[in-house]
Amino acid sequence: MNCLLLGAGAWGTAMALHLHRCGHAVALAPRRLEQALELASERENKDYLPGYSLPHSIQIGSELMPLLMEAEALFFATPAKALRQMAEAVANQRKDAWQLRYTIALCKGVEQGSHKLPCEVLDDVFPDLINGVLSGPTFAHEVAGEKPTAVVLAMRGEVAPGFQSAVSNGSMRAYWTEDRKGVELGATLKNIYAIGAGICDGLDLGANAKAAYITRVLQEMVTVGVALGGQRETFFGLSGFGDLVATCHGPNSRNRTLGFELAKGSSVEAILASRKSVTEGVTACAHLAEWCLERELEAPILLEIQSVLAGKKEPAAALRSLMTRSLKPETAK
Repeated sequence: MNCLLLGAGAWGTAMALHLHRCGHAVALAPRRLEQALELASERENKDYLPGYSLPHSIQIGSELMPLLMEAEALFFATPAKALRQMAEAVANQRKDAWQLRYTIALCKGVEQGSHKLPCEVLDDVFPDLINGVLSGPTFAHEVAGEKPTAVVLAMRGEVAPGFQSAVSNGSMRAYWTEDRKGVELGATLKNIYAIGAGICDGLDLGANAKAAYITRVLQEMVTVGVALGGQRETFFGLSGFGDLVATCHGPNSRNRTLGFELAKGSSVEAILASRKSVTEGVTACAHLAEWCLERELEAPILLEIQSVLAGKKEPAAALRSLMTRSLKPETAK
């Protein structure tokens, strides 16, 4: 299969390496010309994924047209906020993409303004293609290093099992579901809740508090995710609970470390300004909080995280608000 990765951050680069190891023809298209030139000459993504060599058989390019001419599957590794712009750039050159059958979202988040999830954006732009999402607990450096990883492929149609096989090998095992919305909601929500996990760590609340936090977060994730259209069982899978565990504990989690730095007194603006990579949980939290308020969904943890991100509360004050809520049965929201 001819695969084109759009976006050459850590995750796009790691997936390019993985797909190459699966035996596919792979092209990687950075969004910036200067990055494309550097990758083509250095054969290493020193800014986002240092230490992993890109084989010369992985094509690097900055112009879409020649890359699209052979592409069968497009993997969008752009930030969620840039997905539509990139997808429309591809759509404008569809006459050259005569082999194109699949688009796969690798990003996690919500489109600004429309509140649409990545697959919904791809459905808007490519209604005639098979659009899916690949998600799960996937730190880029571990995938690049061929450490054992499991992911979930959310795709509709009879071709899904074949695509599932095409992205699996000895180091990555893909599971399959048709619940695209549930997978994308789980991936979006876990980024938000990882910020809260980082706050727990930054406030040095201890193992008891962290365990209680993740347990209650899972309850809330299921409640919110099902209300927004996902299937309940999806949130107990790789894109829900699995990704939540990895992101809440992983030392390289951008969202967890943002929460940690917030708890130590840094501002959201200062943290984001110091980073090259996107921290999707910040924007996603604002959108999901708005969704919950519009639908009168009870999501106290999410709303307290948003109050911290918006500068309305200090992390310790948000914790007190959660700890002093009225007592309820364990199965209550």
